[in-house]
Amino acid sequence: MRYALYYSPAEDHPLTAAASRWLGRDAFSDESFATPDVRGLACGDVHQLTADPRRYGFHATLKAPFELAPNKTEAELVAALAAFAAATPAFTIPNVILGQLGRFFAIVPDRIYPELQDFAARVVEDFEPFRAPLSEADIARRKPGNLPPTQRAYLDRWGYPYVMDEFRFHMTLTGQVPPEQAEAMKAELSQRFAPFIQQPLSIDGLALFVEPERGAPFTVHRWCALAPAADSRKTAP
Repeated sequence: MRYALYYSPAEDHPLTAAASRWLGRDAFSDESFATPDVRGLACGDVHQLTADPRRYGFHATLKAPFELAPNKTEAELVAALAAFAAATPAFTIPNVILGQLGRFFAIVPDRIYPELQDFAARVVEDFEPFRAPLSEADIARRKPGNLPPTQRAYLDRWGYPYVMDEFRFHMTLTGQVPPEQAEAMKAELSQRFAPFIQQPLSIDGLALFVEPERGAPFTVHRWCALAPAADSRKTAP
């Protein structure tokens, strides 16, 4: 069993529904959907290009998948999640866009937002006591010899190289899209996710995902709403 702490919109959020139907699976209900038609791409290609994000479920990684530390229990992890959410105010990313990370397409912020970076760092730090050390095999999968020094140090310290100043919020929509298919994929995603891009995105919840066994689909075990957003308006005397 592995656990992960991800940002996900709520189960009933329109973005959750749109992304689940695009990927072919809803991580909340584990319901499957037919592979969508994409102009210019074969159905089999679309199914393959969404395979990896389909298994993980629609999300943005905050605390990457980990096995539970021997001195911790799932009940303690769930309780810590609820306490963290209750003490952490929701906030908004002012603008998200359709972006590319290498050959991957994802919904990303239009720029780096310090509040989002700080939130992600807090999740990494606060839930670190629940993470068991990586196995040698897990470390090897990250190809540590190919990582820059900072990312290698983060892998050793936090079990994941893309944290702290290396963190980039992204909600993955595809696997690696070959260059010759990228134009058709971009056109489809731009149209399909038009209601959600060039728009703000509320970070109003934190989800605990679980992977029952290695290679199995991740599902949402618990979604906790964050505290009401802090009101920065000054009250008149």
